[in-house]
Amino acid sequence: MLANLLLLILNFAGGFLSLMLLARFFMQWQRVSFHNEIGQFVIATTDWCVRPLRRVLPGLFGLDMASLLPAWVVQTVLAFASLAARGVPFGDNIAGVLLGVWGIGLVDLMQLMVYMVIGIVLISAVFSWVNPHAPMAPLFFTLAAPFLRPFRKLIPLVANVDLSPLVLLLVLQILLMLLARIGGAFTPLIVGL
Repeated sequence: MLANLLLLILNFAGGFLSLMLLARFFMQWQRVSFHNEIGQFVIATTDWCVRPLRRVLPGLFGLDMASLLPAWVVQTVLAFASLAARGVPFGDNIAGVLLGVWGIGLVDLMQLMVYMVIGIVLISAVFSWVNPHAPMAPLFFTLAAPFLRPFRKLIPLVANVDLSPLVLLLVLQILLMLLARIGGAFTPLIVGL
């Protein structure tokens, strides 16, 4: 019982930190201004980790690796803690166990990215229907735009309604299913099968 409670707290705290690091990564990737409430919150919760890493970890192709790498590390630690708490037997091959846990951490990070995109698209769709002139609406419209753009080129408006978010959400659900299968493929490395 106590182990499950500690794992719940660890997953919550680690998931929150990973989410903030990914938010920073996405906002910098899209060149979104951090001069808003959400941007300031993201900076306040991640600066302690990202600023020191930037001194030793350069960006790659314009992507902020100092935000992405710690998110992967956090997800890897969470994956290891979850496996250990569930009593998964680790194999004798240390390299295989490390590779398996890193792989699961990477898949978990990609799943978190997909969930973040789902949230961004849903929030932007709600803003577009309810209050497109809300102060936070441009932030979510900008973050959702690169994911919706390919679908908007293919799917015409129907009675002046944009159906591209629905199609994107369907594609993202399929992607989550594929990622779950990929994550399961790392288990033999961990248990030594």
